[in-house]
Amino acid sequence: MYVIVIGGGKVGYYLARDLLERGDEVLLVEKDAIRADWLTTQLGSIVMNGDGDEMSFLSTTGIERADFVIAATGDDEDNLVALQIAKKHFNVPHTIARVNNPNNIRIFKILGVDEAISATELLLQAMEQKIPDDEVEPPDQPKIARE
Repeated sequence: MYVIVIGGGKVGYYLARDLLERGDEVLLVEKDAIRADWLTTQLGSIVMNGDGDEMSFLSTTGIERADFVIAATGDDEDNLVALQIAKKHFNVPHTIARVNNPNNIRIFKILGVDEAISATELLLQAMEQKIPDDEVEPPDQPKIARE
């Protein structure tokens, strides 16, 4: 499977590393040249320095044969643009976005991103699953006068 990860911050780095360990073919795209150099020392030649939300750059990545493009930058707008380009111009079958602001999830889905994942929402869901039903207090009930 060929996966392009856009954004070489902590999330993108660990994701690319784990995908490599699973045996997937991975390309990690990082905009910052200094960060890209460091990532190359850690991960090897799978790192490309460039802007993942520019169509001309993406056309040099082999994106037309990618199975997945995952946008994991810290900027929702960059993630959305990158994945719209991947989906609409290069016909990538699966796009996944890291969404920093949970309010943007709906927008991502409306605009064609296959999966929009918010760490905030995942953490809240995990917390809510751990709260036993008996700890949730029912709202105050009106008192019925008895005679």
